[in-house]
Amino acid sequence: MQFDPTSIIILITLCIIFVVFLIFDLFERNEKAGYLAYIVALVPVNYFWGIEGDPLLVYIILFSLWILTLLRDTIGVYLDKNKDINEILLYLFLAIIIQLIITAIMPEVNEDLQLTTEKIMYFWVPNVHSAIFVDFALAFKIVATVFILLIVVPLIIDVKDEEAPLPIVIIFVAIFIIPFLYLSYIWVPEIMGVLTFLFSVILFIILLMITKKE
Repeated sequence: MQFDPTSIIILITLCIIFVVFLIFDLFERNEKAGYLAYIVALVPVNYFWGIEGDPLLVYIILFSLWILTLLRDTIGVYLDKNKDINEILLYLFLAIIIQLIITAIMPEVNEDLQLTTEKIMYFWVPNVHSAIFVDFALAFKIVATVFILLIVVPLIIDVKDEEAPLPIVIIFVAIFIIPFLYLSYIWVPEIMGVLTFLFSVILFIILLMITKKE
């Protein structure tokens, strides 16, 4: 696909729909549809991917939209008290699962996209170390890091002073091994195993310090 007046109008319309869900609380409808912003963000981003074909730029935009939504909801949790962190994580998790499915399908049906992606298990992800992406690589690494931090930090704050036995703490750390592993891979792939281990140990220590035993 290529940019043309029709595709541009469609893309703008899809972006407007995302903005509607992003500011949904301003309509004062007392509904939880605002959480759908995580999923709705996938629509304009993947439409843009189909048009432009640059997966690294696509993911920079997607992570940026998710960061905006996470900032909105983090403020809602800790300041306005009108958001629930469990529902935030549920909708974000659903959005990530859907995107992974799309990631597994898109390059399979469009072989041109395979030139700018790499396959990890069943999923095609941006080849952040490719010379093709020199201009976008640093931006991608930064937004990916901020995105993961915006997930980890609110969770740490949420479990502060809560009762958490050692097995629960270990499970909590294990959940973040994959995002830590990916962060290590995009920054320093040569020592990603060691970095992931370091991040996990730091998180483990922090959780031991801020949680209480039963």
